Amino acid sequence: MEANIKTVSAVLDAPAPHMVGDGFRVHNFFPSGYKIKMSPFFLLDYNAKIEFSARNEPRGVGVHPHRGFETVTVAYHGAVAHHDSAGNSGVIYPGDVQWMTAASGILHKEYHEEAFSKKGGDFQMVQLWVNLPAKHKMSKPKYQDIKQADMAKYALPDEGGVVEVIAGAYRGLEGSASTFSPLNLYNVRLNKSGKAILSFPSTYNTGMVIIEGEIKVNGEQVAKADHFVHFNHDGAEIEIEALENSIVLVLSGEPIDERITQYGPFLMNTPEEIQEAISDYNQGKFGYLEE
Repeated sequence: MEANIKTVSAVLDAPAPHMVGDGFRVHNFFPSGYKIKMSPFFLLDYNAKIEFSARNEPRGVGVHPHRGFETVTVAYHGAVAHHDSAGNSGVIYPGDVQWMTAASGILHKEYHEEAFSKKGGDFQMVQLWVNLPAKHKMSKPKYQDIKQADMAKYALPDEGGVVEVIAGAYRGLEGSASTFSPLNLYNVRLNKSGKAILSFPSTYNTGMVIIEGEIKVNGEQVAKADHFVHFNHDGAEIEIEALENSIVLVLSGEPIDERITQYGPFLMNTPEEIQEAISDYNQGKFGYLEE
């Protein structure tokens, strides 16, 4: 097994936070915070646990467009409501996942759910941007509302914890989300001293966010809460052991080997496609959504 270990490239501190709207205080691990290869994951915004005071008017982000990728929001504390111009809406609570495929173009808004906003409390989320292969960038938008109660769960041996399979597969258990390219997304919830063995192809870009607690990776590196562990493209297997009760968001996927051109909320392959996206947005082709 030793020769087949996927080794740690770096354990990364959370970059300085910034606000997205007035409801999300995020640390951007990539692409701004660190120049690491994580395709098909283009962006990772981590809202570390923070307490929001009670407020009648919900905080959040107003109506804005997206094209060419998917937004995936994973909730740990608090509650987020979503509306989009394709007519989808929903609320995610701790453990739930919202998987929105913007693809050919969508308008959406996301904000603190009303009851949570009025009560206030701890808030902790992750949002990923998952790139789409060129052939799928202009697909029809869709929305997947993935509740924790419905997720495939793998019970780890010796009461070590559980692996919640959001997308991809773990030891034969298929995740709930449908994806456009091969990727895995898990919430690994470990009890103290619990262990999980993960296995991904050496070619996959792989990383993990320590949401809570403290873990030891491959019996060597220690990673604490609010850090990101990035892996090399060598072996396949990763062992994580919890030094205390821990939650780890694991992401691994096959790189999309295509040119990327990004402009704000648009993620396309060429500058010409960006211009087309701006034009289509200005012409109202992304639909309508009330502020």
